[in-house]
Amino acid sequence: MRAWLSSILLWLVVTSGVALVWPADRFGFDPFASNAWLLWSLIVVTMFSLGTLVQPDELRPLQQRPWWVALGVVTQVTVMPLAAWLATRLVPMNTELAAGVILVGCVPGAMASNVLTRTARGSVAYSVSLTTVATLLSPLTVPLVLWIVAGMQTDQSLGRSSILLALLVVLPTVAGYAVARQVARVRKLAARFGPFVASLALLWIIASVVAANRSRLIEVGGLIVGVLLLINLVGYAAGFAVGRKARLPEAYRRALTLEVGMQNAGLGTALAVSLHGPNTIATIPTAAYTFGCMLTGTVLAVWWGRRGGIAVAGGGGIAVAEAGRCK
Repeated sequence: MRAWLSSILLWLVVTSGVALVWPADRFGFDPFASNAWLLWSLIVVTMFSLGTLVQPDELRPLQQRPWWVALGVVTQVTVMPLAAWLATRLVPMNTELAAGVILVGCVPGAMASNVLTRTARGSVAYSVSLTTVATLLSPLTVPLVLWIVAGMQTDQSLGRSSILLALLVVLPTVAGYAVARQVARVRKLAARFGPFVASLALLWIIASVVAANRSRLIEVGGLIVGVLLLINLVGYAAGFAVGRKARLPEAYRRALTLEVGMQNAGLGTALAVSLHGPNTIATIPTAAYTFGCMLTGTVLAVWWGRRGGIAVAGGGGIAVAEAGRCK
C-alpha cells in the first residue's frame, strides 16, 4: 500500500513536471492537450473505476452509525467552503483564481483519502462511507454551497453544475458499484486494474490542466500555494477537532481528519472548465490542490501509521492492534 502511495505521488510529480515544461512549439504537438469533454470523460472513467472498488461491508457504518457519517459530511461541506471563501477575502487574487480556490473548498472528498486512511490505521469503512455519501449528495451540495459562498446566483450555472455532477459523477459511481456487484468477472478485473485505471485518469487530468496553464502557473508563484496549504491544514484540524469533540474513536478521528482535508480537486478542475471555459485560470488552484493534499495527506497518514496502537477498521467495527511501530 505504501509502495502504491509512493509511486502515484512520484508519477504525479513526473507527469505534472513534464506537462509544465513540454516544448509544444518546438515539437509541433502537445500530448497533454485536452478540452472540457476529455476532462469529463476522464472523470467518468475515474468515478466508475472507484465505484467498482467499493465493497458492501465498507458501507456498513451508514447503517450502524448514520449520525457519525452525517457529522462528517456536514463538517466537510461547511468548514472547507468557508475556509476557501475566507482565504479569497483575506488574500488579494484574480477573480478567476478566487473562483478556483472556492471550487476546491466546495467539491466532495477525494477517494484517495480512503487509501490514506488505511495507511494511517484509521477506519476505512467510515472513510468510504463519508466519501460515498458526499459524492452522492454533490449534485445538491456543490451548487448550493457555490451559490452561498461565491454568489453564483444564475439558474444556468447552478442547474448546469447539478446536472453535470449527477450524470458524470454520481451515475458512474453507482453504475460501477452495481455492475461489480452483479458481474463476478467485472469485480475481479476491478480489484486488479481499478486502482491503476483511476490513478491513470487522475494523473492525466492534472497533467492536462498543468499543460493548459504553463505560463500562468509560473506567474502565480507561491501565493496560491500558501493559500491552498492553509485551507488544507484547516480541513485537517477541523476534522480532528470535530471528531474529538464528538468523542469518536481514534480510528474514526483519523479517517475524518483525512476526509475533510482532502478534496476531489480533479472534479473541481472539470467543474472549473465547465463553468468558466477551457482556458480559465480557475483550474490552477484545483490542479495544485490535488498535488498538495496528496503530499500532506501521505505524510500525515504515514506518521500516524508508524505511531501504532490503532488498527484499521474492517467492516463496521474497530479492532485494537498491538501497540508498537507499524512494520
